[in-house]
Amino acid sequence: MKGNKFRDSATNTFKMGLFMLKNLPLGFFVGLRVKHIDEKSASVSVPFKYLTKNPFRSIYFAVQSMAAELSTAVLAKSSIYNTPVPVSMLVFDMNAKFTKKATSRIVFRCEQGEDIVKAVEDCLATGDGKTVTVKTIGKDKSGVQVSEFNFTWTFKPKNI
Repeated sequence: MKGNKFRDSATNTFKMGLFMLKNLPLGFFVGLRVKHIDEKSASVSVPFKYLTKNPFRSIYFAVQSMAAELSTAVLAKSSIYNTPVPVSMLVFDMNAKFTKKATSRIVFRCEQGEDIVKAVEDCLATGDGKTVTVKTIGKDKSGVQVSEFNFTWTFKPKNI
């Protein structure tokens, strides 16, 4: 997994901006940024600005959901990037808990990259679909947790 071209592109603001403009335009316009990604973890930030706030002067829950999902999705995409056969990935389930009003830039961090890699390896070894549930935690600029999301990802080798 070292030298993963996907991870290099994900942290390049220009390349990821083009990718999001084409494939995830709302993420582009609200300002999602992949701050960090390696085999074990990923961090995605979302700013507090006009396009991300709700009438209660906090970051809208749907915007937090986008950032949270992206922090797990880049790990998932990175793990299937160079597989010997194409692997489909899809969010199967999601739940969230909001613990504090989000009134500043939020950074979501997922530290379960190894669990995702294992699920992908298992699906490739067996040919069956595999699921993994991963947690991502959103913290504000002072380091206080504002939300927690759990995403269940499914991976399955594609029939070619």
